[in-house]
Amino acid sequence: MKNSTHQSRRRFLANAACATGAMTVPAILPSSVFGAESQTAPSNKITLGCIGVGGMGTENMKSFLSQPDCRVVAVCDVSESKRQKAKERVDAQYGDQGCAMIADWRELIARKDIDAVMIATQDHWHSLIAVAVAKSGKDMYCEKPMGVSLDDGQAIRNAVRKHNRVFQAGTWQRSARDFRFTCELARNGYFGKLHTVEVATDGTKYTAGYKGPRDPQPTPPVPAGFDWEMWQGPAQRHPYHPARTSGDWFMIRDYSVGWTCNWGVHHLDIALWGCPELGTEPFEIESRVTWRNEGFTDTVNEWEATYTYTNGLKLVFKDQKKMPTGCRFIGDKGWVRVDRQWAGHPGLVASEDSLLEIKLRPDDLRLYKSQNHTGNFLECVRSRKDPISDVDTTHKASYLGLLTEIAGRLEQKLRWDPKKEQFIGNSEANRLLGRTMHNGWKLVS
Repeated sequence: MKNSTHQSRRRFLANAACATGAMTVPAILPSSVFGAESQTAPSNKITLGCIGVGGMGTENMKSFLSQPDCRVVAVCDVSESKRQKAKERVDAQYGDQGCAMIADWRELIARKDIDAVMIATQDHWHSLIAVAVAKSGKDMYCEKPMGVSLDDGQAIRNAVRKHNRVFQAGTWQRSARDFRFTCELARNGYFGKLHTVEVATDGTKYTAGYKGPRDPQPTPPVPAGFDWEMWQGPAQRHPYHPARTSGDWFMIRDYSVGWTCNWGVHHLDIALWGCPELGTEPFEIESRVTWRNEGFTDTVNEWEATYTYTNGLKLVFKDQKKMPTGCRFIGDKGWVRVDRQWAGHPGLVASEDSLLEIKLRPDDLRLYKSQNHTGNFLECVRSRKDPISDVDTTHKASYLGLLTEIAGRLEQKLRWDPKKEQFIGNSEANRLLGRTMHNGWKLVS
């Protein structure tokens, strides 16, 4: 084998916007706020507002700050300290004080001087914000997955298409050479006829930071400058606890499906890129899972799922305890597994050395090529074309991870109809494809 390392105010806003509608509050910045160096920025640069500037949101924002044809003009977060840190970073980049701080995302998307929005909130917020952004006439770069239910993904997809918006998901692996190369090999038959695609992702190595009782007494006070009610949004209401807003939220079903979907979407997306039939053909799914139960966590911990298609093709999806992480395409003439590279971990592993040295023929299928994920989004905002991680493919990759959770929860073999996007003959399973929104929030695309 060869390796290659290649709210009061909130209530007003809710009434005015009905949780999802666009508002018409004028908030245009004069060009003078951009500083002497960039008086023409509003006319020749794509203006961006950033919603959610925690860990991933800050990384995305930094990437946009590095793009010469983009100007970050506003940052939004329920945490005052995060808003302040983000503004300081933006202002330092541009050498002025032009970046606005906004506490409520609905105020940000109502601004007429913003062309596009970056969304990096917790998963349970994605659909509400993304749909509202589309309805406001803005384009968006949105973190994966599409939300916490199939309904979320469908609503985002429908709104993006209805309002002709550009949508780029944060599934940036599509903009990396090794992933594109592997998928091109698979699509062009260099592994022979594909019979199995294996996907494994991180998950089990992440453990709850808080391991105390689910109903701790007394409850901790909400920190100053932090809007706990808005952070919860459409999720079930709970007393504040810092563990809910720390890294544990990824493993709490109120806010995330869990790692089968939140992280699984990355490699499931690559599986779909290299083998599109995985998202277009009917299949049966069997899934065995174990569940987290420390602190507030309650999502899938370990999992092992098999999707069997009508033509015999299989998608095998497991956690990293059971199989090496990445996506492996297996055919009757060989296989290649692709993953991210880090110290001591290769990006590519193949059954035969020669597979990693293949040069595509002139008549071979070539996949969409992007070398800069945020740059690709900005290009498409100008061209009005779909970016590399478009809304349709991200929707499919998101719900594949959700189906593993549902099949494991019911402990039943289920059948899936990809055209209707529902289970066949199982009303109980289909009910689990949706989520109830709480606290007065409604999703209307």
